[in-house]
Amino acid sequence: MSRILITALWLFAVLSATAQRTVTYHLYVKDTMVNYTGKTRMAYAVNGQIPMPALHFTEGDTAEIYIHNELHTETSIHWHGLILPNNQDGVPYLTTAPIKPHTVHTYRFPLVQNGTYWYHSHTALQEQSGMYGAFIIHKKDALPAPEYTLVLSDWTDMHPHQVERRLKMATDWFSIKKGQIKKGVVQSYGEAIAAGHFKTKVANEWKRMEAMDVSDVYYERFHANGRDADSATEFRPGQKVRVRVINGSSSTYFWLTYAGGKINVIANDGMDVVPVPVDRLIIATAETYDLELTLPADSAAVELLATAEDRTRSTSLWLGKGVRQAAQTLPPLKYFEGMKMMNSMMKMNGHLDDMGMKMSLQQMDMNAVMYREPLADIKTLNYAMLRSPVKTTLPDAPVKELKFTLTGNMNRYVWSIDNRTVSESDKIIIKKGENVRLILYNNSMMRHPMHLHGHFFRVLNGQGDYAPLKNTLDIMPMETDTLEFAATDSGDWYFHCHILYHMMSGMGRIFQYEDSPENPAQQMKKVYADDRMFHFMAQNDFATNGNDGEAVLQNTRWSFQAEWRLGYRDMHGYEVETHFGRYMGQMQRLLPYVGIDWRYRKMEPGEKEKNLFGQVSTKNERRALCAGLQYTLPMLAVLDARIDTDGKARVSLMREDIRVTSRLRLGFMVNTDKEYMAGLRYVLTPFMGVSAHYDSDMGLGAGITLNY
Repeated sequence: MSRILITALWLFAVLSATAQRTVTYHLYVKDTMVNYTGKTRMAYAVNGQIPMPALHFTEGDTAEIYIHNELHTETSIHWHGLILPNNQDGVPYLTTAPIKPHTVHTYRFPLVQNGTYWYHSHTALQEQSGMYGAFIIHKKDALPAPEYTLVLSDWTDMHPHQVERRLKMATDWFSIKKGQIKKGVVQSYGEAIAAGHFKTKVANEWKRMEAMDVSDVYYERFHANGRDADSATEFRPGQKVRVRVINGSSSTYFWLTYAGGKINVIANDGMDVVPVPVDRLIIATAETYDLELTLPADSAAVELLATAEDRTRSTSLWLGKGVRQAAQTLPPLKYFEGMKMMNSMMKMNGHLDDMGMKMSLQQMDMNAVMYREPLADIKTLNYAMLRSPVKTTLPDAPVKELKFTLTGNMNRYVWSIDNRTVSESDKIIIKKGENVRLILYNNSMMRHPMHLHGHFFRVLNGQGDYAPLKNTLDIMPMETDTLEFAATDSGDWYFHCHILYHMMSGMGRIFQYEDSPENPAQQMKKVYADDRMFHFMAQNDFATNGNDGEAVLQNTRWSFQAEWRLGYRDMHGYEVETHFGRYMGQMQRLLPYVGIDWRYRKMEPGEKEKNLFGQVSTKNERRALCAGLQYTLPMLAVLDARIDTDGKARVSLMREDIRVTSRLRLGFMVNTDKEYMAGLRYVLTPFMGVSAHYDSDMGLGAGITLNY
């Protein structure tokens, strides 16, 4: 149904609320400890249930939901995909007050639609810890029919704040863990040579790209309704079953395949579509699909297999009972084939080149193009196949056209729109009564499921008046997609990437209807705090010849660095440098900084050192302020040029993380003060490794490296 029709239904519902049935739920949100893989971690649940309970309503009901926050922290609930009053949308500090600890908050709104939706916390990273559940609105007067609700999700034993911090610090621990399951994930030089792709690896780093990343986070397991696998044994042979699939994961896309034959797609994001039979489909984070699946005529339990896009693990729903009929597993990804293709698409400045393909609507099958998978006889769903059964045309109205480029930097894990985060952007003013057209181009090498709160948008996909309605759109790398919606509301509405860690990094915008009241400045500071958050990292090498390390405190743009090398003898010397700077540019390859340099090394009487510029350098109790630039060169080496208040100049070339094998790392440093260092580090755990290195001042040493 069109946006105007939905709005009209909402107004009708408000006027006739007294005649509606009110359906009430009480959700008691509590801390709980879960142990899935031998590690215990705190999660959030309602009565110990993860995901939270599925809420069922009928179109025309009034939903009355009491959230009992029994946590020691504030929380929130967003009703994903629902058309409702702005103050019920559930984005803390933006549309709805946060639910304070040990308080009760009541949501109450009429239901003017039907379909498959879900709800989740919009506070920090709580969604990753279990705060999500299904929200099903059944059609009014619909005849009973077999159906089942399936919530897919991802689980990490690591605390989500540690996950976010490690992403920000560009650790490759997640790749190492994935590499234990599937070969080639780390994409080290050793793996490249073994696969015959040494030139591919060199070309990748020449363009200053890290190893190819299909999904950002390593997950210990994936869940179907909170279980490793779910079973629905109540269905009989030959039955057609409507399976409502909700991707409630924080950052995982799932491939859906079915052992019982074709998958008939009958709804997407809660809206009916003309049925489309396919062999498989990918469901983006936050999307929902209604699938009609036919059970075989013989007695069997058939598998609906959900495989993570990176192919590391999967989860399943088994329909029916009897001998289990498994779906065919998907082969491992050919990472170096994908890297080779990615190299051809990436320019030296970090921008993508679509090579004239003008891609849109998922019509390019990434698996066939990137990984050379033979898919000639496999029909894969794409957005161009979706067609609404009713007209969705917008009313005649002025059109406000907005163009956005989705931008990102994998090296520092910064995600943005037009190279600006939410906190760096003004709200986008729209007017009630106009039509808003969004033209989105993805200039990053990651997929982004873009979600618009409180609205459905038409996806212009070649279906004319019958363009499908969605609230979340997956945009693949290099794609350009066009969306449009009628502006018929008021207040502020969030538009953001639904990969949790991308959203927290700042990939979003806020649409504000003209003449809506402004949020108090203190509230907006809370909204903007997510992508301004600072993260801390430290590494220290306890070696036989000395102690050296670094500590970094940084956010999206700003960085404070401290480095030290401490010898055990005066002749080895002691030095500490600090830098405070701001990363510049979309790819953040340039870091201007100011800092302090202190060093001491016992020198013999009359001993002098000259740098390559002929300047005399004394290290006996030297204190100086400095200013400089760091720039990331091809091959990911960092060039550091600086001058201090004593007039001494220094140029350094360094790199710390050359991936020799899946766990072995090579690092080096050389500078114009005639200092140099080279070392190897073998990664044992996320927090520890063993190392050996040679330093021009301190000599040869070996030891243990600790990381945080």
